Amino acid sequence: MQINEDQLKKFILEAGLVSKTDFEEVAKKALDTKQKIGNVLLSEGKISETDLKRMEAFVLGIPFIDLKNQKIDFSVLSLIPEPIARNYNIVAYKKSENGLEVAMLDVDDLPVIDFIKKRSGLKILPRLTDNSSIKAVLVQYRQSLKAEFQDIIQKESNAIDVSSKKDGDKPVEKSESELKEMAEDLPVVKIVDSLIFHAILQNASDIHIEPGEHELTVRYRIDGILHDAMVLEKSAGLGITARIKVLSNLKLDEKRLPQDGRFKIEQNGEKISFRVSTLPTFFGEKTVIRILKETSHGFSLETLGFHGEGLERIHNSLKQKTGMILATGPTGSGKTTTLYTMLDILNRPEVNISTVEDPIEYQMPRINQTQVKPEIGLTFANGLRSLLRQDPDIVMVGEIRDGETAGLAVNASLTGHLVLSTIHTNSAAGAIPRMIDMGVEPFLITATVKTIIAQRLVRKLTPTKEKYFLSPAEIKNLSKVVDLDRVLSFLKTENIIGADDTWEKIPFYKAKKSTEFEDGYSNRIGMHEVLKVTPAIKEMIIGGSSQDEIEIQAKKEGMMTMIEDGVFQAVLGVTTLEEVFRVVSE
Repeated sequence: MQINEDQLKKFILEAGLVSKTDFEEVAKKALDTKQKIGNVLLSEGKISETDLKRMEAFVLGIPFIDLKNQKIDFSVLSLIPEPIARNYNIVAYKKSENGLEVAMLDVDDLPVIDFIKKRSGLKILPRLTDNSSIKAVLVQYRQSLKAEFQDIIQKESNAIDVSSKKDGDKPVEKSESELKEMAEDLPVVKIVDSLIFHAILQNASDIHIEPGEHELTVRYRIDGILHDAMVLEKSAGLGITARIKVLSNLKLDEKRLPQDGRFKIEQNGEKISFRVSTLPTFFGEKTVIRILKETSHGFSLETLGFHGEGLERIHNSLKQKTGMILATGPTGSGKTTTLYTMLDILNRPEVNISTVEDPIEYQMPRINQTQVKPEIGLTFANGLRSLLRQDPDIVMVGEIRDGETAGLAVNASLTGHLVLSTIHTNSAAGAIPRMIDMGVEPFLITATVKTIIAQRLVRKLTPTKEKYFLSPAEIKNLSKVVDLDRVLSFLKTENIIGADDTWEKIPFYKAKKSTEFEDGYSNRIGMHEVLKVTPAIKEMIIGGSSQDEIEIQAKKEGMMTMIEDGVFQAVLGVTTLEEVFRVVSE
């Protein structure tokens, strides 16, 4: 069903949606750039997408469907799997004797129509819709699945309650064979499967299963913040924990000591790894599951939030053949993702890259990754020692935890290797006293460490954000915690604002709640500071200068601090000032 451009022009002009002069200009541009007239009208802002799609539907002689405020029955919606709906912008919304009515952005996409016809066994009736309708329906997938998972979990946990309450309300110690039987019980299997898939659906990074005095609380960490997911009966806890222990190969009858394990699943062609940790608490064992998508890739330093001078410094340090690049920050601040992104840049056929990690979070082709196993003596230090006999050019050590690993990493960089690693400190300058505290001599730090990156993750605003300007009082308060003159100069240097712009003219943004995103945020991005170990800083390290003195010198040499980078990201509209201060104060 090709759209007749002449007919489209006639209908648009008759409807008075675009003036004749504007349309002629667009038609000329479309001809020159070999694009469709409709696409150029949209990109130039001459017509809204809804109006354009209505006109296209009129030309094609098919109905235009607006689904923005329509509730679709889940049995009809699920006839098209969510990944297909999202990737091909097609949703099923009505089933009748005539066939299945589907709303789509491109009714010429015959292969996807044919796929859905074969899958459903129904005649497909294509209808045209717009982007906002597709987005509104995609939200319904999440809401319907959420409700379905909640129903399954509550129903199955009630089934467990009935069986467990026969023994009375007192907790009964179960033997290993009884726990194994509980773990294989169908309701328990369904609950754990639903908890995991529900978490993946919500893009959670961790699942917390916490026993209380009278109930079992399940919480998900989404975009760095914990949210209550559901509350179950206390009696469901024993079976759920046993099931997770079976999956991750842990001892079922060991409840007095903490245990760690892992397991993997594959969902929609994506490999997902789970790190499991159990910990005895007053009311029973608490279980935390970390979710790691192994096939995560496609990151670049720019998409992680690096820019300007900091980005330039990292690229320069990656061109070095020797030395150390350190990523610092608390647990869960994205340090490992930053290192993997740098490894991806360095991953060329002419170099041998080896890593020693705990755990291996992403699997990367052509990189030799070793998993630490302390229980059999394979520690970071021993792994690094053995790895250096394998003739590597580039080495990545998952984490420098102790003096032995620090010493070996320093020696590796002195003997002709480029070493990438992480270390737990609050700022870039803080990594230097931390290494000295581990027993590394200051002269060895100056000889090896080239660049130190400190980072935190802030939640990103959704496109529905709301623009506002700071009042003079707010600017004054902000200037007490961050050097606004420095941030202004960075913004001007990177051409984000005009040369004469002042803070009164610079817009900021607030989170705006929507049906899809309850708090107005989705996903996260990094705030960074990138410290280059320059000759002046080397002298300060040798002279025993404090962390604060080193940071002052780094700022003089052009380092943007983390909080300054946060304000910079807020000006870009990536996040909010509130989110920046929430994360930095933590």
